[in-house]
Amino acid sequence: MTVTFRDVDRENFYRCVKLDVRDDQRGFVATNVFSIAQSKVEPTYITKVVYDGDEMVGFVMYGFEPDDGRHYLGRLMIDKRHQGKGYGRAATVEVIERLRREPECREVFLWVNVKNEGARKLYESLGFEGTGEMHENEHEELMRLKLDESCAPSRAPEESA
Repeated sequence: MTVTFRDVDRENFYRCVKLDVRDDQRGFVATNVFSIAQSKVEPTYITKVVYDGDEMVGFVMYGFEPDDGRHYLGRLMIDKRHQGKGYGRAATVEVIERLRREPECREVFLWVNVKNEGARKLYESLGFEGTGEMHENEHEELMRLKLDESCAPSRAPEESA
């Protein structure tokens, strides 16, 4: 499955912020409007809307955190109407590939809620490993993917806006 990323813009902003997760997933990921706002005050983070063709299916935020020198997949959300179709995996692989092309990126990090078993299984299947480091809120564990070990599936870069 191939997904494309597009910038958040005037044409897709309102649809993007209306994307939503299932009720049992609330609290696992920040809202898209919060993430977009956060990216304005943390300009090293990139926000993208995830598409399958012309269908908007999700949202991602990724980038470099200068405070700790790490590259992060900061947010991944797939709309509840599109979950279970492989979009989360495809979007995660696309983020990994984009970060892999960053000259100084050797690892990708992310925080996962310890109760979010589906997300943890997805990330582990792509080669992420728990570090044992817990976020200050004690509900999230830091996971890491070492890119130099080619843990994640590599694919030829595709042009996606």
